[in-house]
Amino acid sequence: MVLAGKPGRDDPLAHVTAPPPDETEEQRQVRLMEEAEAQRVSDAIDYDIQQEKAANFRGDIIKVLLLGQSESGKSTTLKNFQLLNSPKAFKAERASWRAVVLLNVVRSIRTILEAMSDFHDAQNSPTLSPSRPTTSPSSSVSSSGSFLRLSPEHLKLKLRLLPLLQVEESLIRKLTPPGSPEFESTHLSQITNLPSPFASQNVKGKEIAVNSQFAWKGVFSKVVSSTRDSFDSAELVDWEDPNDPGRIIHACSEDMIKLWKDPTIQKILRLQQIRLEDMGGFFLDDLERVTSPRYIPTNDDILRARLKTLGVSEHRFKFKEGFGGTITREWRVYDVGGQRSLRAAWAPYFDDVNCILFLAPISAFDQVLEEDPTVNRLEDSVLLWKSIVSNKLLAATNIVLFLNKTDILKQKLQAGIKFADHLVSYGDRPNDFESTSYYLRKKFAQIQKDKSPQRRGFFCHMTTVTVCFISYRRHRLRFTRALAHRLFPFCSDMLHVNRTRKRHR
Repeated sequence: MVLAGKPGRDDPLAHVTAPPPDETEEQRQVRLMEEAEAQRVSDAIDYDIQQEKAANFRGDIIKVLLLGQSESGKSTTLKNFQLLNSPKAFKAERASWRAVVLLNVVRSIRTILEAMSDFHDAQNSPTLSPSRPTTSPSSSVSSSGSFLRLSPEHLKLKLRLLPLLQVEESLIRKLTPPGSPEFESTHLSQITNLPSPFASQNVKGKEIAVNSQFAWKGVFSKVVSSTRDSFDSAELVDWEDPNDPGRIIHACSEDMIKLWKDPTIQKILRLQQIRLEDMGGFFLDDLERVTSPRYIPTNDDILRARLKTLGVSEHRFKFKEGFGGTITREWRVYDVGGQRSLRAAWAPYFDDVNCILFLAPISAFDQVLEEDPTVNRLEDSVLLWKSIVSNKLLAATNIVLFLNKTDILKQKLQAGIKFADHLVSYGDRPNDFESTSYYLRKKFAQIQKDKSPQRRGFFCHMTTVTVCFISYRRHRLRFTRALAHRLFPFCSDMLHVNRTRKRHR
């Protein structure tokens, strides 16, 4: 029998929680203060949990899920939300985004150098020499009728740009620590160990990826006192650091500009069907600015910067609604991975979601999936849309469709790329933006109408999410603050619907 108020001999916690037998009065007071503080923290955590549960029950929290295939614009949309609602926090991250922009520049230059190497190898191959006439129309792209040749000056230019590969390796090491899965999938072989700077090291289709749980945004920033209310973004960059990648990139700036603007190089890229301007993280038209000694990225630069993220990213925002902004609600926006291998992880986020933003990159009509080269990217988006709208778990969830990357679609159509060559069902319709966009809008709307478990509204927008919300006056209404504020009341309506549904359960 154990008497009440006295610790039993068999109670293992009694000996752990009991005060030391030789405790002094001073030690006792310190212990009691620590226990009181620990209890206060525990109570605060319990209170926050209860408040969150109550808010979820009332429907005061709006949950938005970003869905779409890889490179559809989900992360860019999330960055736009952050820029609009957390500008101070984003300002503190500019030093890290500067490193991403510089990495994007180096990767683009590397793609060009590899294209030069491939072309040079073909020139010197007895079977693949481009100087021989072939039946392929792309084997000769010289406007003068002569075959392309890389000059000694081109090869010297290539050699002068080789230090950029070491900069790339350094940036990758900081973004993907050794031992991480991301490091293994994106790490490049040591350049100095190769007989040729590009032998067995082609990185086409190999993209840098960071885990959403890794605090990469703090890797490149200099520590600034947290007691200061404001600071200049330039203060976060250690300009005196001898290992700053911007030093080598600035030294190579003139050669990079010369390489990108060279007519022969442009023809080689077209010959190999490489369109860098259609790829994420394209800054070659802004080389003079982004390679300047004290470059700090703008909001638009951050939106255009490309860095693939793995895992789920959650961001919370406070939005003011109602007349005069008297009502404040918390928004939680979830960005989930779009790769095929990650789509199975979407289902847990379907529960209690108020709204889904589905992004379909319509400019990818002439591209294939990286995971499966036999699948057209636009067709994959169509199939993915079909699976989402037909999902019974999402029957009562409204979905907003962003037919994204309209700017790139327009460029491709104007360049003469035939939409019907890649989407047979398009038939002989005109090869212009108005016709193709109308066709796609109608196609996605019909799928929703046919496949939805119950009737729901069709909300579709033609977007270019790389355009900053806050710069909408310069870029009209491609994806603007106006669209954002149009979306917020819509989700608030969904909040009311969910609250009513819960009452009648």
